[in-house]
Amino acid sequence: MSLTQLNEQRGRLVTQAREALDEIKNNTDEARSAELESRHDAIMAEFDKIESNIAREERVAQAEARQEELRAKARPDMSGEARGTDEPAQPEYRDAFIALARAGFDPQELSAEQRAVLKAGIVTNVETRAQSTAAGAGGYTVPTELAAVVDKTMKAWGPMYDEAICTVLNTSGGNPLDFPKTDDTAVAAAQHTEAVAMTDDGGVDATFTKMTLGAFAYDTEWVQLSMEIMQDSAINIEQFIGELLGERLARRVNTELTTGDGTGDPLGIVAASTLGKTSASTTAFTADEIIDLLHSVDPAYRASPKARFMFNDTTLSAIRKLKQGDGAYLWTMGDIREGVPGRLLGVPYSINQACATAATGTKPIVFGDFGKYYVRKVGAPVIGVRREYYWPNIGLAGIVRLDGDLIQTAAVRHLVMA
Repeated sequence: MSLTQLNEQRGRLVTQAREALDEIKNNTDEARSAELESRHDAIMAEFDKIESNIAREERVAQAEARQEELRAKARPDMSGEARGTDEPAQPEYRDAFIALARAGFDPQELSAEQRAVLKAGIVTNVETRAQSTAAGAGGYTVPTELAAVVDKTMKAWGPMYDEAICTVLNTSGGNPLDFPKTDDTAVAAAQHTEAVAMTDDGGVDATFTKMTLGAFAYDTEWVQLSMEIMQDSAINIEQFIGELLGERLARRVNTELTTGDGTGDPLGIVAASTLGKTSASTTAFTADEIIDLLHSVDPAYRASPKARFMFNDTTLSAIRKLKQGDGAYLWTMGDIREGVPGRLLGVPYSINQACATAATGTKPIVFGDFGKYYVRKVGAPVIGVRREYYWPNIGLAGIVRLDGDLIQTAAVRHLVMA
């Protein structure tokens, strides 16, 4: 019998013992009183046995936890350096979280020290962009190592979540962040003449608008898993949970950061970009139109290390067939062995399946400095758990909070189909 079951049985016995005593009244006859007292004594005898079993189970659980902590400290950490054996035995959050997952997310199966460590990572509400709060079922902030797996998976499934492509801001809270927006690339400095006052007619004043990044929340919805999977020591629990939840979150988050309209969601890179070129056809684009799109972006933005094209795989298939006037293909094959990616007109590109395919009125290709697109992430992902609701299975759900917008609208432009 598990520690949880023993605790539940102990609680039932206490209730039954109280009921037996409460039934004895001043007017209860002696025979009935004797019967109730006997029943009470029997219940308390069973209670004592359960208490002894719980004490033994807790001692064994604590001993097992201490042994696991010693084994964990003997293993190399994420940097490859061995942990010192003379460090305090207080479990780290990551160790406590993994133990919780192995126990089917039942905190009663953990030691008191592990439960205390986990309390620091319990989240009970989620703040919305409007700064209101909505009570939730509660969840656990994932350990740094697990958060890294979720992030890595989300990047693999959606380039708009990748700090190597966009500018990513990590904040601990979800309060609105304001940024000034301006495009000053068309304004140059004037020649100064000695002893002549500088021009002050307001003709070249910088024009500023405001960009506000909030914190929209996205969840995976509930995913049922068997208790056996969670408790199976043969699987890497961090990798399993991270990839499962990361893939689900990536599909939605990448779509919003790509095509979101900014109403109740982030303003995606496609919606935030400005017109660079309109195709002559409603269903196909030409090599010359892609070249025009490239040159519609100011050279200052084109020189950025994060300047690139972005389109889906169907669009890439069409681009690979296009040739310039001299017969040379626009697309250049990379070298997989050397880790060199393919390029378009000598410029990097990213495949984003959330981008539209060429059709009337769609924007299948965007180009520009993606470093001007800001993605604001709030803290680490949070995992919520449902045990009794799906028993004997376990329900898991992940949630992330973020926002995105383009701080320089002229830095990224799109090709639109006629």
